[in-house]
Amino acid sequence: MAPSLANCGGIFLPHRLSVKLALRTLAPTDYDLRVGQNPSLIGLISDTHGLLREEAIRALQGCDLILHAGDVGKPGIFEALQRLAPVVAVRGNVDHGDWALALPATAVAEAGPVKMYVLRDVSDLDLDPVAAGFKIVVSGHSHKFGRSEHSGVLYINPGSAGPKRFRLRVTLARLDLGARPWMIEFVDLEKIRG
Repeated sequence: MAPSLANCGGIFLPHRLSVKLALRTLAPTDYDLRVGQNPSLIGLISDTHGLLREEAIRALQGCDLILHAGDVGKPGIFEALQRLAPVVAVRGNVDHGDWALALPATAVAEAGPVKMYVLRDVSDLDLDPVAAGFKIVVSGHSHKFGRSEHSGVLYINPGSAGPKRFRLRVTLARLDLGARPWMIEFVDLEKIRG
């Protein structure tokens, strides 16, 4: 039997995961749903714009947790992703309607001692990740995948997994927190067709 899921303000969580949601207009709300082990393989996806490719589903299989950094596009994306793993998502500028109002502007996920901050656009980051204790910041919006490290904080943009835009690659990322140092794999979805 699959683990039961709780719908916490548009964020879908299993009862074995601890996630704290940080909303800009409200005080942070804590959800303590820990049961079992902490996730180690994290799927990172962004800018689906209502399109969830079969290649993305295949690339995210085996993930313990999926973080969606905004511009989901439609609620059916959640339903498909949560069949794979628990989903934590934030609202993007293309997310409209009642379903999207339930998404927070930012989210905080904890995998064991690793605190991850999720937001749509890294240029909107309005806190000091180091002072707040974050080890990882996940953002989307630019449609360009990449990673950088500043002051011990890992910044990751998984790129866009939705409709192809301009000449940008269609990508997502997998983050392995079980490896030392942490491993990030960017997956080019156009290369895994068939």
